[in-house]
Amino acid sequence: MLKLTNVCFGYGEKKVLENFSLEVKDGECVCISGESGCGKTTVLRLVSGLEKPHSGTVECNGKVSVVFQEDRLLPWFSLWKNICLTLDKKRYSIASELIEEVGLGGMEKSKPDELSGGMKRRAAIVRAVAFEGDVLLLDEPFNGLDSENKIKAAEMIKREYLDRGKSILMVSHIKEDAELMHARTVKL
Repeated sequence: MLKLTNVCFGYGEKKVLENFSLEVKDGECVCISGESGCGKTTVLRLVSGLEKPHSGTVECNGKVSVVFQEDRLLPWFSLWKNICLTLDKKRYSIASELIEEVGLGGMEKSKPDELSGGMKRRAAIVRAVAFEGDVLLLDEPFNGLDSENKIKAAEMIKREYLDRGKSILMVSHIKEDAELMHARTVKL
């Protein structure tokens, strides 16, 4: 479960969130939408612990896994090492299955600069899902993916999180992405 209660946050004099509250139940996906600069990514940063609220509370039970807006792959590591960077060895077989599922099989030894934008994005998604957090944060998760790969990634995420009673909080300005994830939409 994930719950923000009366959260206030700003950067310097600029208030971004004021008395913002949101609850994401176990097995639920919530999509935050809104104009650029309204605080969508800031909410994810607060939940992940990268930022602290000025007031209010953020409650998040368990481990958090994140797909950032940027792929954040280390250029000197192979796709496989990038994906396994945060994993226990017992999760390697799951990672290998997920790599195959999203169509990256055979690319494990490739460095990020040898991959297309969509391949990098799928690698970032696999890394987050393979980590097996209790809550998954997705920041514009399907950017750069064609329709077929978007559907594959969404199905994998839903199976590994929603079908297992885990929470997902995503940010997207694309209505179809929220629909694909069966998300309840909250506008900021």
